[in-house]
Order: sequence, then structure tokens, then C-alpha cells
Amino acid sequence: MSLDLSNTPVVSSELVVTDRAMATRVTFKVPSNLQNPGSTDELDSALAAAKRVFHEVDETCTRFEQTSPLMQLNRSPQRWHKVPATLFRAIEEAKRAYDVTQGRFDPRVLSRLIALGYDRTLPFGHEEVELDGSTRPSERRGLEPWRPRLRYGPHEVLVGDDPIDLGGIGKGLAVRWSSQAINTALPNFLVEAGGDCYCAGLAEDGGPWRIGVEDPSDKSEPICVLGLRDRAVATSSIRLRHWARNGKRVHHLIDPRTGEPGGQGLTR
Repeated sequence: MSLDLSNTPVVSSELVVTDRAMATRVTFKVPSNLQNPGSTDELDSALAAAKRVFHEVDETCTRFEQTSPLMQLNRSPQRWHKVPATLFRAIEEAKRAYDVTQGRFDPRVLSRLIALGYDRTLPFGHEEVELDGSTRPSERRGLEPWRPRLRYGPHEVLVGDDPIDLGGIGKGLAVRWSSQAINTALPNFLVEAGGDCYCAGLAEDGGPWRIGVEDPSDKSEPICVLGLRDRAVATSSIRLRHWARNGKRVHHLIDPRTGEPGGQGLTR
């Protein structure tokens, strides 16, 4: 399921700024009738900084651009690489998520996504994606515990034996870091990017931000509405990002324990 802001009340006087990054629309909302401190210049500067965060994460952490710092690292993950600060922080956060979830989150799924045919941006949302299944995916070997090594001063990283994909955490980090940039000037705002959002302070009506969660079986009405203040929420869906390979329907949510699309019972 994904967040659906189209089914949440919007007052025309609130400031809405949109951008596009990380293959999704990014939305910033600022209530106009609340006492937000700071000048217009400070607001413009904060929103510009928030936009830059998304583009920096996109440019450094994407796996769909072979010249990105992430993919340069992935070509030889067993040696040290000096990386941009944004990528260094993202890998640091990925390791923290790996530790906290005891490996249920593991960025070492890139090889499996490629083996399943998701080695490029696919035309999701237009028609059923059918991939040529003439090549057989390689057998998956078991993964050892992930122990990347980080040198904090020079921003150098050695990620280990396997390439990594930061798609499962990058967008959430961009939402968090851009929210921190805006929060320097504003206490009340919302940042939303393709199912990941952070709701700071109060909405236009003086209450919590109301976020509709899309019902995958009936897009006309949300399955629930969340009231949030100073909280983040993220959902993921296989309604769009699925495809067929060798006649089998697969999707992008990989269970790192098996290396296969996971989540039995997920609603499409």
C-alpha cells in the first residue's frame, strides 16, 4: 500500500511546492495560516535546501546510473572507496538498520534484483511488464553477516563481498534529511515522496496532519486515515512495481533471508 495525499483535505491557502527526484514526485506542504517564524527568504532557502537533499541522495545513491558513486563502489565492493558524504551517511544508516532489524533489512539484494531482471528502470504503470526469460537467474549463495567497514574522517567505505542497493532506505533518508533542513526555519510542514512522509507540527486546520493510506482494492477511498504530528510513516506497494519473468510474477520487495520476492499475502 502507498500513501495517498489526494484523499486528504487540502486548503488552497497552504503553500505546496513539488519537485521530482528518485523516480517519484516530491511534495512539500507548509500551512500558511499558522505562526511559522522566519522570513520568506528563510522559507525559500529552507525549501531549496530540502530539494537539494533529494537530488544529492538521488545522484549519489542510485543504482540505475552506472556512473553514480554507489555503482562505482559496487563494481569492486571488496576494496576501499572514498565516497561523497551523502553516500557515506546512507551506508552508515543502512548498517544501523541492518543491526536494529537483525538482518531483516539487508541492502545486499542488488544481485538478486538484477537476476530477476530489475537491472534498469522498467515501464511500471503503463502495461504488464514481461521480461525475456532466456537467461536463468543464478543460484543464490548464503550471505554471511554484513560487516562493512567505515573510515569516518576521509569518508572511505569497504562494503564487503556483495554489492548493495540503497533503494529500500534511500528515499526515507531523503525525507528525514530534507525535513531536518526545513525544520531550521519552520515548525509546521509536511514532506512526502512516493509513500514515505514526515509530518512536522500542525496542519492547516491546526490539528494533526491527516494522511490517507491507499486501499489497493478500491482507489476511490483510503483504507485508513492516519493523524500524525512530528512523526514519519512509510508504506510500500507491489501494485505498480511487479513484472513477469519466465512466466512467474515477481516484485521488488526482496526478502534478504531467501533472496526471493517476499511477503506472502501482500495485497496487489
